[in-house]
Amino acid sequence: MFQGSITAIVTPFKKGKFDEIVFRNLVKMQIDAGINGIVPCGTTGESPTLDHSEHNHVVDITIDAANGKVPIIAGTGSNSTDEAIAMTKHAKDAGADASLQVCPYYNKPTQKGMYEHFAELAKIDLPLIVYNIQGRTGVNLETSTLIKLANEFSNIIGVKEASGNLSQMMDIVAGKPKEFVVLSGDDNLTLPLMSVGGRGVISVASNLIPEKMVMMTNLALEGELESAKKIHYELLPLFKILFIETNPIPLKAAMAMKGWICEEYRLPMCSMLPENKEKLKKVLSSIKVL
Repeated sequence: MFQGSITAIVTPFKKGKFDEIVFRNLVKMQIDAGINGIVPCGTTGESPTLDHSEHNHVVDITIDAANGKVPIIAGTGSNSTDEAIAMTKHAKDAGADASLQVCPYYNKPTQKGMYEHFAELAKIDLPLIVYNIQGRTGVNLETSTLIKLANEFSNIIGVKEASGNLSQMMDIVAGKPKEFVVLSGDDNLTLPLMSVGGRGVISVASNLIPEKMVMMTNLALEGELESAKKIHYELLPLFKILFIETNPIPLKAAMAMKGWICEEYRLPMCSMLPENKEKLKKVLSSIKVL
């Protein structure tokens, strides 16, 4: 169920408020493109600047707009276990298919603390995907801790690995339970990870090019790695340029260039430097996204 190309969807704003009409259109566009799932309120969805009411509302609207056509993995993580539990219970009651739980950030828990955090969340009857992204959180969930969680809790079903460490990802694939799903958290590492046993990606780029991402991951799942490799290298400049500044700044700028959203952020996210925006335009034009 949770494999292929899953979009970490942006949260569009208009005059400082969540733009529900545009957001519903984005969800429909993703579904029409054949995407394999949608993650609201992740890093790309600017969750740190959403208050709890807005966060829950975005999850609700995603579930309503998708109408059961694709799985919804609600981003409900927090550096407070109690807050993560509350948001996850809301997502479950709203009809989410799973939750995405980022490793607790800023307070830098020990491995024991992270184990206990995820163990508490696993008591909620909802599939849970761990989100490991040390560059954002300041902590790395060690493979031994993750494998212990996966073996002890049947509803801890996968990991979004955004450590950037392919060696660590391979260790997870080698040591995980059979049904546990390893997903890339970096578009540029999707195919390398899938070639050694990963099952897909929770993607930034698929906001812009869902069909291409679905095509690449489907080919990889079918073992057609040479064909997948052609798409990977075609898209590699895009994967790189989308991180020329902090995600989702370049992505939102690109989507605004296409007329899909207003180019609006909440501080401390801000507009791109003009010289970086020009570099982004050149890459988007070169691969015919614009």
